[in-house]
Amino acid sequence: MTTKTSELLADAAPRAVAVVRAISDDQFDLPTPCADYTVRDLLGHLFQVVVNFQAMAARESADWADKTDQLTDGWRDRFAAETERLVAAWADPAALEGVSPGMGLPQETIGDMALIDLTVHAWDLARATGQPYEAAPAVIATLDAFMDRMGEMGQQQGAFAAPVTAPPNATDLERAVARMGRNPTWSPN
Repeated sequence: MTTKTSELLADAAPRAVAVVRAISDDQFDLPTPCADYTVRDLLGHLFQVVVNFQAMAARESADWADKTDQLTDGWRDRFAAETERLVAAWADPAALEGVSPGMGLPQETIGDMALIDLTVHAWDLARATGQPYEAAPAVIATLDAFMDRMGEMGQQQGAFAAPVTAPPNATDLERAVARMGRNPTWSPN
């Protein structure tokens, strides 16, 4: 069984896993497009994202305050396994029904948030570590549709910064991240 959300996550997950697997431990202290996060911090946050959005698919509470260090032995393999669990959690059509008890938003919106976090933070990490990264057109379309619906509220709540102007030669993904307040031409230098 699959849902549109799980299909999009199934496309995004291996791309994120490839970026994460290619990060070396000596890159942990590098800056990222998320000004408050180093590569290490953002990896920890992304672990939290893939675990917590599994719980949210089942309408369970998510612990965003847990700061357990996930970057211990075998962390790359654990991240890959958790992203597989994330996809599976959103494959159940019941995961998309109703309203999230923790956030008060439609479950479909919560699923989109999982996709956005996975995709955008993979882009952030790729940029920070000099890796290529592309998202599928359907994933980018979902990011844009989400921003059309929720971008202003996300900015008011601090989830997104003010939009940035993308250069004329920007890719569709770079235009999407610019809408979320990221500089699409960001580099660590």
